[in-house]
Amino acid sequence: MINNFSQISKLLQFRSEDDFYHLQIIKRKKDHPEIGSNSLVVKTYYIKSGDHLAKVGPEIIALCDFHGARACINLNRRSFEKMAFHTLKKITDQIMNKDFRSVRKAYESVCGAYANEPNKSWIIDIDNISLDGFNHSPDMIALREKIVALQLEIGGEPRMDFIKTRSGVHIICRPFNLQKFKEEFPEVDVHKDNPTILYISA
Repeated sequence: MINNFSQISKLLQFRSEDDFYHLQIIKRKKDHPEIGSNSLVVKTYYIKSGDHLAKVGPEIIALCDFHGARACINLNRRSFEKMAFHTLKKITDQIMNKDFRSVRKAYESVCGAYANEPNKSWIIDIDNISLDGFNHSPDMIALREKIVALQLEIGGEPRMDFIKTRSGVHIICRPFNLQKFKEEFPEVDVHKDNPTILYISA
């Protein structure tokens, strides 16, 4: 079981009532070969405040435990207003293309696609390593030092948070020069607008 509620709640910032964070409980085919698709969304939440996350936390944990699922949250804020306009456009396009069956999924689709962040949180996905190994490995120390140097290079304030995953660690950080990073760490996956792990059942 992985529970990152306490850590992630400290990373959420709400500027206005228009802000929300997109959270989904997901069953993966990797964990449940019987499901027909690569993943199945059990439930979606639109987290409007820290109190909201605390209130629905027990329900999220119970659903994850019951379904053998994981809760994933995108740390790049969404805007209710902008999602409404993106949804309107997407539905219009779908209707014009006679794709009527997809209309019901339009809102979820745009929530996954459009952040409302002037300075996004990126995720660097480190797999196949323990937290202890991540903290003490010379390669991982060099990787973290490189991230800090690249953030400073573009005039940003260095930021890194570390979220435990089932197979390793997600480094949550501010953007930097990705090309320079890939020159030194070509095999490391960097995601510019992906969710991280909030909770995984045992």
